[in-house]
Amino acid sequence: MTEAQQVTDERKPTGAWGGVDRYFKITERGSSFGTEIRGGLVTFVTMAYIVILNPIILTSGVDVEGNTLSFPAVSAVTALTAGVMTILFGIVSRLPFGFAAGLGINAFLAFSVVGQVTWPEAMALVVINGVLIVLLAATGLRRMIFDAVPVELKLAITVGIGLFIAFIGFVNSGFVTATGSASPPVGLGIGGSVVTVPTLIFVVTLILTGVLVAAKVKGGLLIGLVSGTVIAVVVEAIWNLGAATENPGGWGLTVPALDGAPFGIPDLGLVGAVSFDLGRVGVVTIVMLVFTLLFTNFFDAMGTMTGLSREAGLADAQGNFPRLKSALVVEGVGAIAGGLTSSSSNTVFIESGAGIGEGARTGFANIVTGLMFLLAMFFTPLTQIVPTEVAAAALVIVGALMMAQIKHIDLTDFRVLLPVFLTVAVMPMTYSIANGIGAGFVAWVLVHAFSGRAKQVHWLLWVVGAGFVLFFARGPIEAALGA
Repeated sequence: MTEAQQVTDERKPTGAWGGVDRYFKITERGSSFGTEIRGGLVTFVTMAYIVILNPIILTSGVDVEGNTLSFPAVSAVTALTAGVMTILFGIVSRLPFGFAAGLGINAFLAFSVVGQVTWPEAMALVVINGVLIVLLAATGLRRMIFDAVPVELKLAITVGIGLFIAFIGFVNSGFVTATGSASPPVGLGIGGSVVTVPTLIFVVTLILTGVLVAAKVKGGLLIGLVSGTVIAVVVEAIWNLGAATENPGGWGLTVPALDGAPFGIPDLGLVGAVSFDLGRVGVVTIVMLVFTLLFTNFFDAMGTMTGLSREAGLADAQGNFPRLKSALVVEGVGAIAGGLTSSSSNTVFIESGAGIGEGARTGFANIVTGLMFLLAMFFTPLTQIVPTEVAAAALVIVGALMMAQIKHIDLTDFRVLLPVFLTVAVMPMTYSIANGIGAGFVAWVLVHAFSGRAKQVHWLLWVVGAGFVLFFARGPIEAALGA
């Protein structure tokens, strides 16, 4: 036994905690219980906004019968499903990836699907989508597709997700806003300047957190988030900025105020509100809706897992990570659970990168994150204290960290450069991980095929590339078939 191994063995917990340590491989992965708890808390803080944002999106959708969902009920089931799925994923896959309602899918449900079906029927489609994902994962087909993806594209996915995370942070903070003009479509703050106090607090939190991370201070991300939140609470108490909907210079989704009751009994009335009576729409429409859900769910999750596992140092040279098959199966279960609770498909969240950046390396961090989500069902007002502008700073920091993966890609061959560029650029520009992956896949297949390298393209990439072509053209195709 080497001296290093002896020191590691001496640091391993004993007794019941020793069993937990061995199961999750906490010491083996160079982590500790303290680090995992800290990382789990950071992941929750950066993901907590979904308890508010998901109901905002879903309750905006009016179904074919004119019905809408209850905001408190959606908020409660969002926290419930996120908590249960995050814990389940941590126990089964032993990876530090938090789960919650996927933003792309919930928007698709609210603004596209329920125009043709009721909410219970829409959630049935989500369940069907989840069952298909589980079958693909269990049969190994999903793994085959995963293995067929070139390393360069997997790395590009990581970089693209990093830029996507950062862009989400910039937009959520008000640092980047829509101009309302054709050119430029986006700009800095308002009129080219940072003019609101919440955006200024984002900048302060970003700089403070950046300094702490650069100095390698343990808990730097968490310290930065807590500090930014304290500053925000003090500022709100002094100036009473309120919400942006009432005051143009106010806070985005969350007002950092300590008023109101911190406790409430969750409304779980949406659990089980699913109907598989889809007779009101044709088979073609059902197939297209499920196809869109499947592709968005399938590749968003694959890309996110790839990026997060590499960021955590758990991926090998080919981008594979431990317990991949079980992770993919549980991810499919997340879609089923989201449909059954009417919280929309639950999937791996890119914000988990914040916890990984804090040092989380195992599924034990998920236990912490999941328990916080379950507590959030009862303490929803407390989850609203952290303003979006403060959480956004952590996303930008994580995006910067993930951007560093581009150094591992050899961009001297234009056959690689173009697909990589499209993958990285399309994600933030279209606000969709799936779109970026699709653009990269299609470009990789076509550029290699028409430049004399067709034999180097795995046959599954041809199939997936063709599927993405249908995905991108689904609007005209659906219209033509409907006609």
